[in-house]
Amino acid sequence: MIPKPLITYIETAIIPRYKEFDKAHNLSHVRTVIEESLALARQYPEADERLAYVIAAYHDTGLCRDRATHHLVSGEILMADSTLRQWFSDTEILLMKEAVEDHRASTDHEPRSIYGKIVAEADRIIDPDITLRRTVQYGLKQNPAADKEWHYQRFHQHLMAKYAPGGYLKLWFPEGKNAEQLKKLQAIIADEGQLRQVSTNIRGGKDNSGINEAYAPFHFRLWKRFVSIMEQSVLYKETKCFYNGTNRFIPSKQVVSYKRNNLFRRGVTKCSVL
Repeated sequence: MIPKPLITYIETAIIPRYKEFDKAHNLSHVRTVIEESLALARQYPEADERLAYVIAAYHDTGLCRDRATHHLVSGEILMADSTLRQWFSDTEILLMKEAVEDHRASTDHEPRSIYGKIVAEADRIIDPDITLRRTVQYGLKQNPAADKEWHYQRFHQHLMAKYAPGGYLKLWFPEGKNAEQLKKLQAIIADEGQLRQVSTNIRGGKDNSGINEAYAPFHFRLWKRFVSIMEQSVLYKETKCFYNGTNRFIPSKQVVSYKRNNLFRRGVTKCSVL
């Protein structure tokens, strides 16, 4: 049984931190990992669901610093949280810290406890649709300006390195649902034509530059909005733009230059063809 005051603390002080992270590690993600962790913990009599709950809640908090060492930073955050000592002994806190550190898929050692295996397995969440979408979303978050081919290559390379046969992903419960889902995902990865189509579908709403409006910075969304106007200005007369608070006439050649060098970083917010 998880104490209600502990749940209140986690829900108000820890879970909200995930609002600041990328879409692959957001509130929905942490809640899914908690749910899966508790489901696994209940299958093993030796596992304490209180510990499984806290480990899942803290497992990605280290993303506040960086991705490369987030599993270690998450462990430090948990260990340093004196509030947890209301419910857990020093031994239990150390055990939870180690489990958080061990959850990362690319870790070079087997989790040191059943709790590390539980959170690592729960964090996999191998649903082909979710896994593929998270992979695309992370790339868009990191490099929204990159073109379609760059995003596809990053998408493909990551999937091959992690999920393909021989990849670094390890499953600690071979009879679990992740094992069956991994087989389905591997079948998609093996079919490059299908994989390209999946990538294109997930990135839906892209413009000619390969930028997905949903994840691109604001100036790129503006850029798309005025591409047609800028192109018309080359063919016809001039363009009148609202530039840093003033109306200015901008020669066609200058508009083309602005288009190439990111028009909206130069202060243009509205244009119309004369």
